[in-house]
Amino acid sequence: MSEITLQIDGKKVTVEKGTTILQAARSVRVPIPTLCDHEKLSPYGACRICTVETEANDRTALVAACQHPAEEGMQVRTRTEQIDRIRKVLLEQMLAHAPDSEQLMALAGIYGADRDRFEQESSFCILCGLCVRYCAEVKQKHAVGFFDRGAKREIAFIPEIAVRECWDCKECFPLCPTSALQAAYVLTEALMEPPEEPAPSCGGCAGGSCG
Repeated sequence: MSEITLQIDGKKVTVEKGTTILQAARSVRVPIPTLCDHEKLSPYGACRICTVETEANDRTALVAACQHPAEEGMQVRTRTEQIDRIRKVLLEQMLAHAPDSEQLMALAGIYGADRDRFEQESSFCILCGLCVRYCAEVKQKHAVGFFDRGAKREIAFIPEIAVRECWDCKECFPLCPTSALQAAYVLTEALMEPPEEPAPSCGGCAGGSCG
């Protein structure tokens, strides 16, 4: 595979074509924060905390480093006032859902994020999708998934699959950037849900159906 050369924070970097900006930065130990990235999973770009500024072909853009491919001659800036401001707001929004997350609080200290800026809605989930993707891509069990859309979107275990697969696995628990305990709570809650009641019937016809 052919190689390309770019600059990251003024540092010359040579990588194989197809390498993401995040991978290129890590190869020369330039730190870019991430919350939804994992070496075993395909890039997802959910948290956007890895946003960087790129300059290529006389065009400047803000991109997710975990997804965007490095390009020949590209210049990448990982820390600017605008980038720090973006990360600060993103962290403040996530802290409203997971105010006690050690990972979020550590990043908040770097970017000056205020955990109390937004009204707290403690779902303890920032929808990074690590558990969903790990279960689907690595374990291939699909025992946890996304439900609903927009502001109502949430992650939940699917009881009929989870009851067979999850208690002997739990590999997704330590991936959670908010709390492994929260992952355990959500699983327990799913498995304690009562089974759906069968449709009522009058008992006056075969199969309980009154066609």
